[in-house]
Amino acid sequence: MTSVPGPDLELAAQLFEQLRRDSFDGRGVTRDAYGPGEQRAHELMARTARGLDLEVSYDAARNLYLTLRGRDRGAPCAMTGSHLDSVPCGGNFDGAAGVVAGLAVLAGWRRAGFVPQADVVVMGVRAEESTWFPFSYLGSKAAFGKVPRDVLQLRRSDTQRSFADHLAECGGDPARLGEAALVPSRIARFVELHIEQGPVLVEAGLPVGVVTGIRGSLRYRDARVLGEYAHSGAVPRGSRRDAVRAAALLVAAVDADWERMEGEGDDLVVTFGKFFTDPAQHAFSKVAGEAGLCVDVRSLDLPTLEKFDGLLQRRAAELAEAAHVRFELGPRTGSDPAAMDARIQDELTHCAAGRGIAAMSLASGAGHDAAVFAQMGIPTGMVFVRNDCGSHNPMEKMDLADFALGATLLGDVLALPAT
Repeated sequence: MTSVPGPDLELAAQLFEQLRRDSFDGRGVTRDAYGPGEQRAHELMARTARGLDLEVSYDAARNLYLTLRGRDRGAPCAMTGSHLDSVPCGGNFDGAAGVVAGLAVLAGWRRAGFVPQADVVVMGVRAEESTWFPFSYLGSKAAFGKVPRDVLQLRRSDTQRSFADHLAECGGDPARLGEAALVPSRIARFVELHIEQGPVLVEAGLPVGVVTGIRGSLRYRDARVLGEYAHSGAVPRGSRRDAVRAAALLVAAVDADWERMEGEGDDLVVTFGKFFTDPAQHAFSKVAGEAGLCVDVRSLDLPTLEKFDGLLQRRAAELAEAAHVRFELGPRTGSDPAAMDARIQDELTHCAAGRGIAAMSLASGAGHDAAVFAQMGIPTGMVFVRNDCGSHNPMEKMDLADFALGATLLGDVLALPAT
């Protein structure tokens, strides 16, 4: 694939710098979904695309599509892209690197006069980070018409305003939400570039990775333990209804289940990302009568998720009786696992070898919009780029030299004919 022109890395560097300037919050970057931060990022990409003479369009959910016309406009297109929102006080590369990579590829092709066989579309996806709205893959699911109408009433976590209000404010059309903008049969492949959000590539000393699959998740975002407030010195152990102790026992029991299942070969990660008492009522000399927590469970295997959910429910019931409290786990949300297309994995591996790029295969522990495309039956692949210092924090540290290698692989595979 050495005949395929390389990406425009100067443009990529400029876009990354402008994204940081537009969304810097004093410590990290905040590109709020369906808010000013995400909106500025979408506008930047649209302006850049128009300067490259690409077609620019939107769907009812205000996802962005940037199209380089191919020789056969009737053929199914190749797609790439990612999300442009971030978590609050996050890093500059999570999500955005995939959109910048797609634009850099098309800009390099434009400069070299390279015309692909079929259209190539870069998608800027809305609201991938479910920290803003409690719905996984909101933008990409909306593009396929897979978002129910009642989602319009979901409240954004910070503003408490409805999704319908935010969507309309960004130029979307709440009345048309649910219409499918993307038809799977018209998409030959979807390949997403993303920073790795864990340490695997860093520890392996490799710049890029070929993703084998994306973990699904089950989540209880707003679980509560309800006990009874009491004096810390006056109530003996057997008479207490201590919500914090019960919550801690649940964490310990679930952690033991995780360790056992992992030892048996199950793919599984478990996180309690929030653990707190009510600041209006907690005190040094009080037994806590209420505690809040969240649970995030992920696996490449759907039966493993269901098995673990059963264990979680059983542990909560056992501890509720033993500690004289009540567990309210609340609504369950989550997403299904997604396997990446074997042929695209082979193509990425072959292209890397042909260009002398050291790469490895690895699974994705984090969720990505590529999962939605795979679940719609579209041949889907992912390229990971090495990223030090983790993700979902201001310290993301992707080297542009590594990005260049990942974007080169992306361009090679997007240029392959769909046969």
